[in-house]
Amino acid sequence: MKTLLTITLCLSLSACASIVSGTTQSLSVETSPKNASCALQNDKGKWYVNDTPASVVVNKSYNDLSVTCQKGSLAGEGKFKSKSNAAGFGNIVFGGAIGAGVDHETGAAYDYPDVLRVNLK
Repeated sequence: MKTLLTITLCLSLSACASIVSGTTQSLSVETSPKNASCALQNDKGKWYVNDTPASVVVNKSYNDLSVTCQKGSLAGEGKFKSKSNAAGFGNIVFGGAIGAGVDHETGAAYDYPDVLRVNLK
């Protein structure tokens, strides 16, 4: 019954993933060695952490998330790809093109890895 209600709700809404998974994501940033400062950036914004390991909330996007970290003379960077999430796929199947387009544009249909690891050299 709950599944049927969810499917019915998604069919009636234009952007199911935006509602189910949201347009932001909480990520953990880890570096080796620890205690680095990092900048994270995608086409939806730029965020900072001052002392790794740390958590940060970013705006989700289809585009990669670039992470640049530094600790003294050590530096490292990484690019993390977004992947389609189940809510975005469900919207394509059940919600139609309009909802899928909204979820794509807002980033709601995508997720980054939960933990971003950057090695400093």
